[in-house]
Order: sequence, then C-alpha cells, then structure tokens
Amino acid sequence: MSRKSKRSLKEKLALKNSLVKEALSEFLGTFILIALGCGCVGQAVLSRGAHGGPMTVSVGFAMAVTIAVYVSGGVSGGHINPAVSLAMCVTGRLKWTKLPIYILAQLLGAFVGAAAVFGIYYDAFMDYSNGNLEVTGPNATAHIFATYPAPYLSLINGFADQVMSTAVLLLAIFAIFDTRNNKVPKGLEPIAIGLLIIALTCSLGMNSGCAMNPARDLGPRLFTAVAGWGMEVFTAGNNWWWVPIVAPMLGGVLGATIYIVLIEIHHSDTQPEEENDVYDKYELTNME
Repeated sequence: MSRKSKRSLKEKLALKNSLVKEALSEFLGTFILIALGCGCVGQAVLSRGAHGGPMTVSVGFAMAVTIAVYVSGGVSGGHINPAVSLAMCVTGRLKWTKLPIYILAQLLGAFVGAAAVFGIYYDAFMDYSNGNLEVTGPNATAHIFATYPAPYLSLINGFADQVMSTAVLLLAIFAIFDTRNNKVPKGLEPIAIGLLIIALTCSLGMNSGCAMNPARDLGPRLFTAVAGWGMEVFTAGNNWWWVPIVAPMLGGVLGATIYIVLIEIHHSDTQPEEENDVYDKYELTNME
C-alpha cells in the first residue's frame, strides 16, 4: 500500500467532529481506569489476599488514573469523572452542552471496563464462591466493582465522607493545573494526580472505599446488576448506591470553588507572561 493510500485511509477514518472525539476519549480513559483499577481489587479479593491487599489496590488504582489521564488528556482533558466535568462546567472551563455527552461516555466506559474485568477473571469468580455472585457475606464479590459502606457507616457520615474526599480531589487538581501556582512540569500532571489518589485512598478510604467518581461507581454497579448479582447491589448498605453519585458531584464543585476563591483569584496580574500561558487541551482546566 502506498503512502498516499495510507494517508487516504487515515483521512477516511479520522473523525471530524471534535465532540465525538472527546466522547471517545472519555470512554476509553474511563474504560482503562476501571479495567485496571477494579482489576487490582479483583486480583486482591479473588486470590484471598495472596496477590494483593489494601496497598496494592491503592497504588494500582492511582496508576490506573494516571494512565487513563495520559491516554485521554490530550483530546478531552482526561476528566474520566462526572464530578470533574461538572466542576469544569460550573467554573467555566467546559461548555454545559458537552456535559451530558462526557458523562454518558464516562458511564459507558466504566460499564465496559467492569465487563472486561469480569470476563478476564470469570473462572476465578466462579471458583471463589462456587458459582454464586454475592453482594454481601464472606464470599461477597460485588465490592470488586462498586463501593459499599463499612457496617458502622451511616448515610449521613458516608455522604460527608464523599463530599470531603471529592472536594479535596478537585481542589488539588485545580492546583496541579494552575500555572500561576507551583507549576507541575508539563507532562507530569497525571503522575501528580496519581500521587494525589494514593494520598486520598490512604487517608479517606476506610469508610467506603473513596469512590469520588459517580461513573466509577454507577457504571460497574449497573454491570453487576445485570451480570448476576441482581438488584441487591442497589439496596445493600441501606440503599447506599446514590451516595457515591450525588455527594461527589457536590464535593467536586465545592472543592473547585474553594480553590478559586481562596487561591486562584488572588494571583497577581504582574506575574511574568510565560507563567500565564493559555492552557492547551491537554490540561483539565481549559476545556472550552
């Protein structure tokens, strides 16, 4: 095949609509997040701790976020989280018309990512609980995919947990991408976000697993509902399912607002021009 033919084929396959490209980017990024992140949880649970534990899950999920942002960041900003997308809309970094498309792509990516984990570890799932897919009890496996509260946790406490953890997440993300603060070297932002995830899961993960991401929780939960675990995935934990959807959305907006009000708006206008370059598409905080 000639180079001209190759270029012609590429031109035929290349998408022209920027919103479609961004949606595919969010889908793929969120797929990677769940396939690798929930894969870490699955490996630890299904091996009964022989091939992982809390630390491998914490580091593995953080690295999954890092890789997902590297994959999708240059096209869509690498939100991979409806709470991030909503915060970007509220603060004027993302057009509101794009929000439902981003969220739908993220949910689909999370759903397919969960399906991939189930498919890869299907035999292990069947062996773990003699073919039974359980939501609660000693052989529960639903928590591989979605978060569930600790037995002692009330809905109010859990809601506050998710608001705070997601607020810290967005506050820190805004700081990481603020070129007028202590600027992270370009290209290393996803690594900084990964370190942030490790800090959050190590400090705020005990209550309910530190979801901080409605797509990360709802997408896989929907998959478990249709894949054999049943509707108990929505009733377990005193109907916990809505908390990691609503609370992170509120927390994300809160964290972004706190950073802007307490830090960003107070930057001096006299800083060197090179420190105030216009963000490119790679960076989460400029998604017009």
